[in-house]
Amino acid sequence: MNRAIQAAMAGIFLITAIGTAGAEATLYTVVDGNKVDANTLKGWRTWRAMACDRCHGANQEGLVGPALVNSLKVLSKDEFKNTVLHGRMEKGMPNFDGSKQVVDNLDYLYAYLKGRADGAIKTGRLEEILK
Repeated sequence: MNRAIQAAMAGIFLITAIGTAGAEATLYTVVDGNKVDANTLKGWRTWRAMACDRCHGANQEGLVGPALVNSLKVLSKDEFKNTVLHGRMEKGMPNFDGSKQVVDNLDYLYAYLKGRADGAIKTGRLEEILK
């Protein structure tokens, strides 16, 4: 049995993304729905620190802002980054290019939200996968 099938059977999600240079990199790792790799945890912490739930809902299912569990199924990573950094003022989305925490953790924020959109990451508190 190959590694991907064994991991899926064990409740572990390893999501791979193709980078701009064509090299593969793991986007996020999830075990049991609430244990994530250190970088994805940084993304979740950024989500919480920036209080994104005020507009997008605690479970990313939307309030005055769109449901990100749906949006991240269709937005590319570049579109996501552009929206977060430059905002969509006409729709009420502020820009976060002046926030060091967001800029430094933007890839991790994307990984967290992509994991939520993919259904791999459950709602609620997350913790780091212990090795």
